[in-house]
Amino acid sequence: MFEEKEDEKNDDDEEEVRMMMMIMMMIMMMTMMMMIVVIMMLMLMVVVMVVMMLMMLMVLMMMVMMMMMMMMMLLMMMMMMMMMLMMMLMMMLMVVVMVVVTMMMMMMMVVVVMVEVVMMMVMMMMIMMMMMMMMMMMMMMMMMMMMMMMMMMMMIP
Repeated sequence: MFEEKEDEKNDDDEEEVRMMMMIMMMIMMMTMMMMIVVIMMLMLMVVVMVVMMLMMLMVLMMMVMMMMMMMMMLLMMMMMMMMMLMMMLMMMLMVVVMVVVTMMMMMMMVVVVMVEVVMMMVMMMMIMMMMMMMMMMMMMMMMMMMMMMMMMMMMIP
């Protein structure tokens, strides 16, 4: 009788311990799950943030590119205008120089004539330079146009 009771008591104790263990395990599992979920959420947040940042950057870049293009175009126009003006001025100067040279020739002032010839040479050089510049500018413009076209093509799809 006594022994039996003892046995039963022992059994009860074991059951209790087992129950406790189970509960502990459950709690642990729950906490772990929660932790995992939280971590996952955090990861997702980070990913979303990164994507958003990237998107913003892309948009900004696009805006900047557009602005740059516009500015460049404006600059080109300005430069072209300036070039035209310079060319006109040069032509006028050339005419004046020609007249002066002819006058000098008539007067037969040799030294002055020499100086004038040098001046003429310089003028020629300047005009040549201007022409070169113009050519360069044209090339630049063409390049810019090509770039713009490429950009547009990229954007369409």
